[in-house]
Amino acid sequence: MKEKDTVDININDDNEEMFEHIRLNVDKGQSPIRIDKYISTHLENTSRHRVQMAIKSGNVWLNAKVVKANAIVQPLDVISIMFPYERRGFEVRAEDIPLDIIHEDDDVLVLNKKAGMVVHPGHGHFQGTLVNVLAHHLGISPDEDHEDERMGVLVHRIDKDTSGLLVVAKNEKSQLHLAKQFFDHSIERKYIAVVWGNLKEDTGTIEGNIGRAANDRLKFMVYPNGDQGKTAITHYRVLERFGFVTVVECQLETGRTHQIRVHMNYIGHPLFNDERYGGNEIRKGTIYSKYKRFIMNCFELCPRQALHAKSLGFVHPTTSQFLQFESDLPEDMQALLAKWRKYVSNMPLDEDL
Repeated sequence: MKEKDTVDININDDNEEMFEHIRLNVDKGQSPIRIDKYISTHLENTSRHRVQMAIKSGNVWLNAKVVKANAIVQPLDVISIMFPYERRGFEVRAEDIPLDIIHEDDDVLVLNKKAGMVVHPGHGHFQGTLVNVLAHHLGISPDEDHEDERMGVLVHRIDKDTSGLLVVAKNEKSQLHLAKQFFDHSIERKYIAVVWGNLKEDTGTIEGNIGRAANDRLKFMVYPNGDQGKTAITHYRVLERFGFVTVVECQLETGRTHQIRVHMNYIGHPLFNDERYGGNEIRKGTIYSKYKRFIMNCFELCPRQALHAKSLGFVHPTTSQFLQFESDLPEDMQALLAKWRKYVSNMPLDEDL
């Protein structure tokens, strides 16, 4: 008897179902057999190699204990398996679009995504996505066998209108290794955000379960009582204050969908020009028309939520070396900050912040 569930485990800001959890209940008449052989013969469209890689990465449990490939399955045992992706159910068309590659070797690729590019096909976006571009860059054909079709897999995602660093696994070993790091929250990720208002403290931590909003499936919200959603923790540090807006560095301890956007909105400081969470309206400032024009000009300079994935650190899946990458703020956010600095420097001393 097989019991299979696909579970939402969001490991970064714009993930859908990144892990598939499978539970196998061993029949009472089962003869003793190696666990890798048992799993590969009881799951459809799953190679033994893929199963062995999952075992090697610590993603297979026998009666709630992590095991090796030579573990023996006995009658009535319970096997739990975590694969770090759901299978691709559509053809990906390769597209030749330039990529800003920060680092590339035989196992991983680190790139700097521009704001406006959708990461993964779906929801009406089946062309021009990062996955389409990676298919061209890595020479992946949609009709390759299933053991190779996941080369170039994204083990995490960032929102369409968020810019910054992403790591891509170029083979199955790297995919499993990196996905496990994200699942264990050992990946280091820092973002730069511009938020509305003047935060009281220079540093802080926001905790609150995040789940889909009941009245809008495109939005997420905090469930402070912990009765819904998934655990989410964001640490922040103020970098620069402009009175009406604040520049913060956010470090993710977890990685839920829209985590920074939702957490900042929850504490009353939505991201600047974040349309989905109300940041595209004047949330702080004066009543003067000059100020309103200034804000509209700022929105035009940075026509998206002001959020950039600045720093990314992880353990290389082959060398075991810790790699750290940094990305400069994109031009639109640099222009936004320059405009705010100029505005504040010219502001009358008696103007209310």
